Order: sequence, then C-alpha cells, then structure tokens
Amino acid sequence: MMPSLDSLTLRERVAQMLLVGFRGCHASECSAVLDDISGLGAGGVILFDRDVADPSLPLRNVESPEQLRALVAALRSAARIPLLVAIDQEGGQVNRLKTSRGFPASVSHAALGGAEGVEGTRVAATLIAATLDDAGINFNLAPVVDLDANPDNPIIRARERSFSADPEAVARHARAFVEAHRARGVMCCVKHFPGHGSAAGDTHAGFVDVTTTWSERELLPFRRLIESAACDAVMSAHVFNATLDCAHPATLSPAVLTGLLRGQLGFEGLIVSDDMQMGAIASHYGLQDAVERAVCAGVDLLCFGNNLHFDPQIARKVVDILVRAVEEGRVPRERIDESCARLLTFKSKL
Repeated sequence: MMPSLDSLTLRERVAQMLLVGFRGCHASECSAVLDDISGLGAGGVILFDRDVADPSLPLRNVESPEQLRALVAALRSAARIPLLVAIDQEGGQVNRLKTSRGFPASVSHAALGGAEGVEGTRVAATLIAATLDDAGINFNLAPVVDLDANPDNPIIRARERSFSADPEAVARHARAFVEAHRARGVMCCVKHFPGHGSAAGDTHAGFVDVTTTWSERELLPFRRLIESAACDAVMSAHVFNATLDCAHPATLSPAVLTGLLRGQLGFEGLIVSDDMQMGAIASHYGLQDAVERAVCAGVDLLCFGNNLHFDPQIARKVVDILVRAVEEGRVPRERIDESCARLLTFKSKL
C-alpha cells in the first residue's frame, strides 16, 4: 500500500529520492543495499551487468534470468514503500541483459529508426518490456530521444543510440517504445534533456559544452511526447549550454529543468538525474554542492550508479546531505515534498 506524503518523515522523503547502484548478484551478497532499502528507505536501485570501477569482478548484478528474478524479488520484498528497480535496457550496445547470460537479443535504436514505420520498434520494445517484467524490473531508463545530430558524437551516434536525425521520427519511435512498455506495466524514462545528440564529447568522462552545436530542434521529441501524454519521466543531461544557462550544466540548472522543461514544455512528471558520479559533475562539483544544486534545480530522483566509483555508503551520505541542507535552509523543504509526492504518484502507476 502506498503511504501518504504526510506519513513520512523528512529523512524518509529524502531517501525516496535516491536511485542507487550496488554490488552483488544474490541477496546474501547485498546486505548493504538491502539495509539501504529496508532501514534507510531508499526509493530505488539501478542494476548493471558489469563493474566499471573494478573490472576484476566478473559480475555486477546480472548472471542469468533465474538469478536476476530472485535478486529483484529479494530487493522488492525489503521495501516498505514500493521499490523502483531500474536498468538501462535500450537495446543494441546499451544492453545490460545480454544473450551470453541467457536473455533475448535486442535491437539498437539506430537500426529500428532506419526501418519503415514504427511497428518494428513496437515489437522490439515489447520483447524488452516482457524481459524486464519477467525479472520484476519496473523502470527502464530508455528510450533515448537525442537526435543523431553529430557524426562525431562518441556516446550517442557511435553507440547507435539515436532513432534518427529527424525529431518527428524520433518522437514517433519513442512513443511506440513507451507504449509497448506501459502495456507490460514497465515505466520508461526518456533521455537526455535538453539534448545530447549534438555533443562532441562524453559526459561520462568530463565537461561537455554544446553551446555552439545545440539547436531547439533537439527539444521537439520531448515536446511531442509530453503533448501526447507519453512521457512519465525525463532524464537530465549533464551537458553545458551557455544559451540556456551560462553557469551550470543542465542537471544543476533551474533555468533548464524548472524554467524550460516544466515551465515552457509543461512537463509534470518525474525528473531523473543522469548518474551524478559521471565526470561532467563529479570532476567539477563536490558531492554536497552537486546534490543540493540538482534538487534546487528540479531533480526529483538522484541517480548514483555507484559503478564509475563505488561507495557503499553513498545513499546514507546523500540523505544526510539533503536533510542537513533542508534544516539549514539551503534547500527548501517544499522541493523535497514536491519530489517525494511525484515519486509516490509515479510508483502508484507501477
């Protein structure tokens, strides 16, 4: 049963705003994250197939369909409030559930976008959604709605993650992708706002400036999905765009997230940060500064993949930071309440 906002303490409300990664394929290996879920009240977890911070580890969270189903069941049963279990299962190269571990093959956005019509996308997304639903995963951090706008883009174009250079085509394919997931009870998060497709760099690695390459055409897929009520969650990009905010990247920008996404585009759903441990943020901002800025900018769900850098205490550190920031007046309590209310509404749709 979903609790009311009024029944939750400040610390519990803040904990709901976390999507955290962890190590372990079996419940017996996951005592820390299980405690984050049951004791702290963390709102969600994110799954990975490999450990980036320690390549010597053969597995991160995914070993086989049977193992994954058992792991997710243990995680969800530990939660007092329904748990978001998230994964990046776009298809193609960005694919955490691989055939080598017993999962069905998937198709990249680029391959799907190159076909006539969107039925191929609907079929491919239905298979992805069924695979996630079977495992108990309820939140797919996909589809990508970035435009194929730069042939030298190392993280979108090079990894075949864009449906098309045509924003209307991107919107049509993305809507089919979302609808196929909804039919299986899996929520989607479209990404990366306000557009990563024109970038020449990778925000995983460091600062990426799209000021001279970005265009308003990159907003159109987001606009179309919002207009058609096919957008429940949006992930922010860590790109810097001086045209929109001359001081901070999009994830930390009130002008981009509250002004543009909420104000101009009318988005009322969940705003999810890209991984806060990526170089574009972590190399330029301290943890406290980044977390406080992101929440004040409008982020509702803070993603700490805990994979680029592993910190088993990251969830508790972030909760302590935000509770203290509210108590000391740096983050308005109303922002916490708004985000927690959106999260409870989002979870009620699962």
